Amino acid sequence: MTDYDVIIVGGGPGGYAAARRLGQAGRRVLLADADGLGGSSLYNGTVPMASLLESAGLYHRLRAAADRGITTTGLSVDWPAMQAAKQRTVATLAAGLKATLQRHRVTVVQETAEFLEPGRVLVGDRQLTCDDVIIATGSVPNLPPLPGVVANPRVLAPAGLLELDQPPERLIVLGADVTGLECANLFALLGSQVTVIDSLAEITNLIDQTIAAELRPALRPVRFRLNCQIDHLDGDTVYFRAADGSPASASGDAIVLSLGRQPRFDGWGAETSGLDITCRGVTVDDCLRTNLPGVWAVGDVTGHSLFAHAALRSGEVAAALIVDPASRRRGEVMRWSTIPYTFFGQPQAAGVGLTEQACAAQGFDQIVTGVAPLALAGRFIDEAGLSPSGLAKVIVDQSTRQVLGIHLLGPAATEVIGGLAAVVEMEMTVDELGQIVFPNQTVAEGLREACWAVQRRLAAATVTLDR
Repeated sequence: MTDYDVIIVGGGPGGYAAARRLGQAGRRVLLADADGLGGSSLYNGTVPMASLLESAGLYHRLRAAADRGITTTGLSVDWPAMQAAKQRTVATLAAGLKATLQRHRVTVVQETAEFLEPGRVLVGDRQLTCDDVIIATGSVPNLPPLPGVVANPRVLAPAGLLELDQPPERLIVLGADVTGLECANLFALLGSQVTVIDSLAEITNLIDQTIAAELRPALRPVRFRLNCQIDHLDGDTVYFRAADGSPASASGDAIVLSLGRQPRFDGWGAETSGLDITCRGVTVDDCLRTNLPGVWAVGDVTGHSLFAHAALRSGEVAAALIVDPASRRRGEVMRWSTIPYTFFGQPQAAGVGLTEQACAAQGFDQIVTGVAPLALAGRFIDEAGLSPSGLAKVIVDQSTRQVLGIHLLGPAATEVIGGLAAVVEMEMTVDELGQIVFPNQTVAEGLREACWAVQRRLAAATVTLDR
């Protein structure tokens, strides 16, 4: 008899989601992580960032409250108090997670774990046996080979930036990915002078470029230096080539590196595992199975999607298939193309399915898009005023009328997108989406307008073809 039914290497969202589902099903589960339960998302990623952005957003809204008839005096930022609020959120979630796994009799150990071979894992100094192994080791920040980065006290990872004693007066963000944008937005809302430098022509390729083009100016007073090539760092100064090729520089009290993340391969036996591993990550199929029998990989280490909710879902899929392999026939598979993206700044942005640039890359040359301003809804005007920073965009395949992607910019976008993921998951048509009743005075009403815009274009295309 084996020591455990399943051993999970890694305690982040993918690992603890799998542990919970397996424990609920009565499996004997051990989860091992030297850094403890929760992963980077809980302690220095999405959760603390969203908490601080909520506080900064509240401060921003109160500063502009006079137009709503609310007068404030003596308004100021208490950074230590913001940090304390963030820590309360993290501690509450961590305690709840620990209690949940205890309730389902999952054994959690804060020790190193090394995968040896299918069915064998070295946990601390003990060799343990199991029927299945789940690799859930997460990801680490990219560290570019830029001169002047190593041993530079001004250079921080996003996690380090969130732990500063005080907000920096001047902040340089290297990288216009979602994390970099959230860092920039957070400290700009608190009054820092922020400059973002990136080689991209537009901010983050992850977001649909129609949304990105509207989001960037909405993040003022953040200064963006795009189409730039970073040369080197020297103390508090970043030297780079501007878009026109001329030499340029920018200085900051803190310089944050936000140049993406990569799967974590060190410390768990990846080199000698026999797993099929590429530069992207551990290779898996849509059931999260690796090339080795009884070995699964979930979350960031697969390299597919580096969002915590993607890791959570992949952990659930792997657990379901371990418990009942036949659940695949009931649709229990991983659909990476339907993982929503989220930006928790001010304003929010979110989307699910294909972006317009992804459609072009994947050969969808006959698409129809509809874009509508959210200012058509009174709720948007109440929350955002007459700001143009609110859009709903729907992307549809012209021949099948299937909804390929939905993208939002504006208040509550990150909340609304969860429900809209079902539209893409269920391969609904634009006509079916347009028949959904969106409550009056909600920002979701903009989707109805975007659907109508698509339907009008599809009707015009049909008329042209008939002629």
